[in-house]
Amino acid sequence: MSDNLSEFERAFRGLFFGIMKWEDLARFWARIDPASGWYLYAVGEPPPAGPSPAEEVQAFMSRVDELLRREHRESYCGIVYADDLERPRFVKIFDPNYLGASCGSSRNPPLPGWIMSLIPPVDLQRKGPLPESRRRWWRTIFDRT
Repeated sequence: MSDNLSEFERAFRGLFFGIMKWEDLARFWARIDPASGWYLYAVGEPPPAGPSPAEEVQAFMSRVDELLRREHRESYCGIVYADDLERPRFVKIFDPNYLGASCGSSRNPPLPGWIMSLIPPVDLQRKGPLPESRRRWWRTIFDRT
C-alpha cells in the first residue's frame, strides 16, 4: 500500500517533532534558508508548480509567525511541526482556527493549514473548502488576486 505513495505523501506521514515554545519557533525560523527551494502550499489551494523565491519564503515565514502569535492565544506554540528541528525539509503549520487534534492522536487528525516542503507537494484533499478569509490572507502574502 505505501508503495503507491509519492515521496511527498511518505514525508507527510513520517515522523514530526513539535515546536512547543514561542521562543523556539523564532529560533526555528532563523534556521531555515529561504533560498533552499521551498515549496509553499496552502492546503485547499492548488499545490505550487515550483519552489518559491527566497523573498516569498521570507515573507511567508514572517506573516505566518505573526498570524500564529495573534490567533493562537496560548502561552505555548504547539502547532508547528517539522521532520527535523535543526535541518528541516518538511514543515506542517496548523491553522489556529481549525485545530482539532493536530498532534495526530485522533483517528482523523486535521490537515495542516500550510506546508513548507523541499519536496514538490501533491494535492491533499481538505474535508471542506478553504475559508475565504484564509484564501485572501494567503494571496495577500504574494500579492496574488
